[in-house]
Amino acid sequence: SMNILVIGSGGREHALVWKISQNAEVKKIYCVPGNGGIEQIAECPRLDTSDFGMLATFAKEKNIDLTVVGPEQPLVHGIVDYFQEQNLRIFGPNKKAVQMEGSKIFAKRLMHKYGIPTASFEVFDSFEWALRYLKGLPEQPVVVKADGLAAGKGAVVCQKKADAETALEEIMAKKLFKDAGNRVVIEECMKGEEASLFVITDGKDYITLTSAQDYKRAKDNDEGKNTGGMGSYAPTPFFTEPQYTKAIKEIVEPTLAALQLEGIHYAGVLYCGLMLTDSGPKVVEFNCRFGDPETQVVLPLLKTDLLEIFDAVQTQTLGSLKVENYLQNAICVVMASGGYPEKYETGKEITGLNFDDDDVHIFHAGTRREGNEFFTSGGRVLSVTGIADDLKSAAEKAYLAVSKISFENLYYRGDIGLKAFG
Repeated sequence: SMNILVIGSGGREHALVWKISQNAEVKKIYCVPGNGGIEQIAECPRLDTSDFGMLATFAKEKNIDLTVVGPEQPLVHGIVDYFQEQNLRIFGPNKKAVQMEGSKIFAKRLMHKYGIPTASFEVFDSFEWALRYLKGLPEQPVVVKADGLAAGKGAVVCQKKADAETALEEIMAKKLFKDAGNRVVIEECMKGEEASLFVITDGKDYITLTSAQDYKRAKDNDEGKNTGGMGSYAPTPFFTEPQYTKAIKEIVEPTLAALQLEGIHYAGVLYCGLMLTDSGPKVVEFNCRFGDPETQVVLPLLKTDLLEIFDAVQTQTLGSLKVENYLQNAICVVMASGGYPEKYETGKEITGLNFDDDDVHIFHAGTRREGNEFFTSGGRVLSVTGIADDLKSAAEKAYLAVSKISFENLYYRGDIGLKAFG
């Protein structure tokens, strides 16, 4: 029997805990700090996730067999190295490997060196030089990216030069994302549909999960501000079999080989954010963990036991594991607090959560529980996932559940998945 510790407090972590709890060997799951919904299936001690010493002590006291890290911050700050030094089993890439997400510049330079398809780019550590470079460009869309972590909001797609100058000023001069904006990448704006591919590797072999597509903008028709993600669906029909084959051959395998050649042992999730361009898939960005809200559609479609995969990564036996997915479709609608991603209020009571349908999963994000009642406690409050044999039916299931749930000033996008079946 096993004890598992999950680090994090969002919809992604609820999905991870939910999936892990399906393994019959699991005796007890802890999730730190967790949320109201996770509390129903795991114990949620309110520990500080940036205090690795406290977390490691907790893992030893509770005889934790494996720790699974959800968010990027603890990974970038070296939680994996810290745990491994204390002989504690942990799932996620080490500090050296996590530079793939922790520094956009590190990832871009690695791709450039090994000829991995991505947008052409320039790197700047001075606001003046970056601005001068922008002014010299022809009038065309560009992407301005903060080098470091910015909670998924650090890449700004700018249609006009004036927008790019504003973005640059916010990131480098006004320090909107603090030190994450000390250096920036300015790159060409690629055209096409985006797709997310989760690769899990043990350092030598790899497996892939279902492809997904997420929605970054706050409002319908991809308008409004960048958010942490307002919805997702899986698989995406835009990511065809030939595109997938090309992505594996030109991106996934060369990237894993490049990491090995650079002397980096990469074990964990390599999330490949891809742009499906006319000339094939290109890398938008890499992340070193499960995406949110893509995890909320990818894990319900995974047939293979998740802990079995994590265990194979620990023992470096992923090559002999056959991973299966359900041949269904999933769609996730994020229900957010009005005003998110800017100012919003919390503490609103949530009703309608006891929606009974085996094909609907309500993953909690910004919620807290008091007795039998739930209250909002964040910007993204719930991730509502519907599953069906086709995408349209999955959307109908998700939106039906969404229509039953209410809290003051809630909002959500009404067009998740629409472009894939509309």
